[in-house]
Amino acid sequence: MQPDCAMRFFPLTVRSRLNQCRATIKLTVPPNMDSLRALSVLLMLAWAWPASAQAAEALRLAGTVPLPNVEGRIDHFSVDVKGGRLFMSALGNNTVEVIDLRTGTRTHAISGLNEPQGVLYVPELNKIFVANGQGGVCKVFDGTSLKLLDSIDFGDDADNVRYDPAAKLVYVGYGTGALGIINPATDKRMSDIRLEGHPESFQLEPGGTRIFVNVPSAHHVAIVDRVTLQVLARWILPRARDNFPMALDPADHRLFVATRTPARVFVLSSDSGKVIADVETTGDADDMFYDSARKRIYVSGGEGFLSVISQDDADHYRVLTRIPSASGARTSFFVSEFGRLYLAVPRRKLQSAAIRIYQAEP
Repeated sequence: MQPDCAMRFFPLTVRSRLNQCRATIKLTVPPNMDSLRALSVLLMLAWAWPASAQAAEALRLAGTVPLPNVEGRIDHFSVDVKGGRLFMSALGNNTVEVIDLRTGTRTHAISGLNEPQGVLYVPELNKIFVANGQGGVCKVFDGTSLKLLDSIDFGDDADNVRYDPAAKLVYVGYGTGALGIINPATDKRMSDIRLEGHPESFQLEPGGTRIFVNVPSAHHVAIVDRVTLQVLARWILPRARDNFPMALDPADHRLFVATRTPARVFVLSSDSGKVIADVETTGDADDMFYDSARKRIYVSGGEGFLSVISQDDADHYRVLTRIPSASGARTSFFVSEFGRLYLAVPRRKLQSAAIRIYQAEP
């Protein structure tokens, strides 16, 4: 019995997938191949083909912005969606690079900085907040002229910056353990939330009062109330440390925490802190983003890969693909409005500094 004849015994959906697979990869079965073996090969290819095709199309390299004069390590990003600008903290270059996303070119560089780590654009005020690691000063710039407006001193190691659009407050992680709070209208420091170690990535709960904070030196995630300014809980990750990146899925009440040791993404209930699942990810991860439209998680790591993780449902996750990127390309930024991921590639011996632009595909 030939394979094509034997296929009639399979359900219509299976026959459709087999034919699609054969047509796509132009597969022909040798006439001397045993029919059972031929069907086995076809079935394996048919079920593997859709998954591999989906994985290959998850992130498509759409362009590159060269950064010929940028030296050293690159840290975090922010975006001006309406103005079509991307802001990149070039920590080792002591600048914030301004990229025109419409033309795909670098247009300006904000200088006079000291190891800029975090950057935040606040659209309603047209201001740029830049947190500096060396000296701990958060500098405020006019969003149009890029002129310095003010400086807010946090003492040391000012790092990640976030904005609460409901309360109209800016939060800055800094020092040996605190979140500083700024009134962005007046550029005045208001108060602090004390932590047990230096805060890395943190996420503000939309429609709530909590902040989820990665505190890797204390080996936990701190849950903070931004009304009382108190730590409500500390969630310990089992058998893991170096929890740097974080992302949030508020609709499904899921918190994503990436660790470097081991290189995994832990999925926690954002209500209880219970670990729901964990999945392998790229090494030396420094940024992670949740794409709610496509139900995916993107993780960038200095190991030289981008990990794309599929959220099959709130409790089940799998690695969709692992895309080679560049050595030291730890930081990235996903802009949901554009459906694009921007990856920072630092300059190395055989590698030029650049921003790689990936288009998220359906």
